[in-house]
This record gives sequence, C-alpha cells and structure tokens, in this order.
Amino acid sequence: MTSSQGSSTEKITAFSTWSLSKVADHLVTQKVTAAIGRETVRRILRAGKVSWKTTTAWKASTDSEFIAKMHRVLALYDTPPADGRVICVDEFGPLNLMPRKGKAWGPVRRPPRLRAAYNCYGGVRQMLAALDPATGKPYYRIHPRKRWHEFLGLLKALRARRPGQKLYVALDNISPHKHAKVRTRAADNDVEPVFLPTYGSWLNWIESEFAALRYFALNGTDHRSHDERNVAVAAHVRRHNTPAGPTTDFAPDSAIRSWTDCPAGAA
Repeated sequence: MTSSQGSSTEKITAFSTWSLSKVADHLVTQKVTAAIGRETVRRILRAGKVSWKTTTAWKASTDSEFIAKMHRVLALYDTPPADGRVICVDEFGPLNLMPRKGKAWGPVRRPPRLRAAYNCYGGVRQMLAALDPATGKPYYRIHPRKRWHEFLGLLKALRARRPGQKLYVALDNISPHKHAKVRTRAADNDVEPVFLPTYGSWLNWIESEFAALRYFALNGTDHRSHDERNVAVAAHVRRHNTPAGPTTDFAPDSAIRSWTDCPAGAA
C-alpha cells in the first residue's frame, strides 16, 4: 500500500466514525455547501442506504462439512420430525459476581452508579440450558462446573421430561458433549446429538434466549451472591415462560439459506 493509499484509508475510517454534526461541519469547511444541518445529513445518508452500525468480530468456520451440518440443523428447525422433539442445548457463563453495566429507568439526571470491582470473589457458576422450540420455553440448571458429568445430568433430566419421544439435541462441539459415556447414554436412550458446524454456535436457537437473559436479568446489576443472582435468573425465566409459545421461523429470510460455502465473515 502506498502512503497516499494509507492516508485515504485513514480518512475514510475517521469519517465513518464521525457524528452527524461533525460531518455537517466538515462539509461546510470543505465548501461543499454553505450550510447544512445534522438532520439533512441524516436524510442524505438514509437515502444513500447508509446506516450507523456496530462493529463486530467474526470467525469463519473451518468445518469441511459446514453446509451439510447447517442444513441438517435448519431442516430440524423448519420441519420438526414427527417421531420426536428438537431440543437446543448450550452452556452460558461463566457467571461471576461482578457489576454489569446496563440500562434502566431512573430519575432524570440521576443515573444509577455501580461500584468498580477490581477483584471478583465467590468463584463462578455455569448455566447448562435447553430450549424446546415447540414450546418456546427454556429449561436450565446452574452448576459450579460444566464437565461431562453435569452435561449428562442435563440430558437425563431432558429425557425424563419427554418420555416416549426421540430427542434430537442440537449442540456444539465442546469435549463434554462428546464424552464416551455421554454418547453411550444418548444412544441407549433414544437421544440423537446433532452437532453444529465448528464456530457455528450462532446456529443454535438457544443463543437468542441467552441474549435476552443477559439483557433482562444481568445487565445493570451488582449481585453480591450467587443465590441473589440465581433468583434474578429464575424470575426472568418465569416471566418469559408464562406467555411463551412455539418458537418458529429461524432466520427465514437470511442469506445463510442460499449458501453453498461458508463465506469469510459469516460467523
């Protein structure tokens, strides 16, 4: 890259982070226009299909069977098998005791303040959770760890809750999910693990429930004990489950459904 190219890139990067007011001032300074307001800039950008976006990180899948695994999971979501139930399973954590920034209603000009915590005491907890798309209701357990022992306990509980039905369990590729004793127990109890592609956890429907849990139960809190935090989590799940109904239409219009390969930046 030449120095002129680098300078141009830097200018574009800087411009992309400017506020509307700063863009308006720049246009006047560069004599593009004699005067312009921020709302006019907003309308021009909107007309040009330019919007304010959050920058995110991504990791492309290296799974050679990405497409096949993705369509297997999507097929289960779109057309649940008549002989069983689809269950989405994942871990959420670590859940530690620390202040979490967030948003909440409060008096004008009196934002709530959380303590600054430089040390986290009390250890961590791990949530093992399952979502049944047919009911829209999550089920969870909280443990100090997330080994194969705890995961096997969750599978046993799910098996007991759905007797007489085959379970198709969508889950990622961490080692506890593939432990020999877990596989044996699953095979002996009509439970079929459906593994997601590597770096494809975003295909797990339960991720949307975790996002809601983080927003409604954890953000803006400063729980001083795991019991206090667990009460908040339980209250959120109860509120969610009271009006819950079938979870339908997983990314129906998404470009992922037309993929023939995993593009860079997909995950």
